[in-house]
Amino acid sequence: MKVLVLPGDGIGPEIVPPTLEVLEAADGAYGLGLAFETADIGLASLAQQGTTLPQAVIDRIPEVGGVVLGPVSHYEYPPRQEGGINPSAELRVRFELFANIRPSRSRAGLHRLRAPMDIVLVRENTEGFYSDRNMYAGSGEFMPDADNAFSIRKITARGCERVARTAFELARARRGKVTAVHKANVLKLSDGLFLREVRKVAAGFPDVRLDELIVDATAAALIRRPDDFDVIVTTNMFGDILSDEAAELSGSLGLGGSLNVGHDIAVAQAAHGSAPDIAGRGVANPTSLILSAAMLLDWRGRRDGNEAMIAAAADIETAVERVLDDPASRTHDLGGGLGTAEFSAAVVAGLRDQVRVAPGRN
Repeated sequence: MKVLVLPGDGIGPEIVPPTLEVLEAADGAYGLGLAFETADIGLASLAQQGTTLPQAVIDRIPEVGGVVLGPVSHYEYPPRQEGGINPSAELRVRFELFANIRPSRSRAGLHRLRAPMDIVLVRENTEGFYSDRNMYAGSGEFMPDADNAFSIRKITARGCERVARTAFELARARRGKVTAVHKANVLKLSDGLFLREVRKVAAGFPDVRLDELIVDATAAALIRRPDDFDVIVTTNMFGDILSDEAAELSGSLGLGGSLNVGHDIAVAQAAHGSAPDIAGRGVANPTSLILSAAMLLDWRGRRDGNEAMIAAAADIETAVERVLDDPASRTHDLGGGLGTAEFSAAVVAGLRDQVRVAPGRN
């Protein structure tokens, strides 16, 4: 499988190489046939090519088996007409990566919860309150005068149906429960449409229970009773906020894996930002991107019927968990003493140990 690697900005060039080391170790152990190619995006390509997202990168994505995308500092980019394209948003819309899948699970000694958490949040990824991706031409955010600013929220039946179906398929393979999170008491039309489409999809999954919960109540319930949730499905901005909350409650935003998926293309992307304040210090936690890359292997393995990829993904996650279990082998943000490279080396060593003790593997 060919993997296109886009290091990005800030800590991206620091956490991407350790992630590739883990993937290379998995490739050597399981014979996955991975081949990596790297291309610049973000501030690096802006300086070299005048754009944060070169056309050659866009053209290459449909030709590879998956993408590993580092964090981007799009807040620092110039206007779009000056080459400042948000790669994350552009790829999601252009390739219809309609679902952002973000698992969160509590870990001993790290979480801040009253009860254990093991959830998957499925976030609509291409519309909603994110006005930069809501218009065919022009921007969905505008100021008619100096004292008034407007932003357009777009909710489509198609977008809601796709993300709801992803959530119900995940729940069927887990504990059989979906919670649809909304604000239909205020956003009666747009979130009303969202709930209509979720209910339609639910009718085709009689073995999966559907609950509905207002977004502010959900934010509180994640703290008070996280074990009530299995799979959460929601619109774009609500999902962005709630998934960050869940990741932080489960230990740290730096622990949250994230996969952007469409019908034929998937992009592994850390749930956190580019953290320019710690860039260049070698202390960034690579866990999120490592787990995201493992999710990419699992997605591709299930699509292609490749059991080795599915097994490799599971063992990468297990290796990460075992390293995190030891307080001494955690990164600085988690109270440990390891830097970026040392942490990934520990994960690679753990992965190789698992392979040695598991019968029947390469």
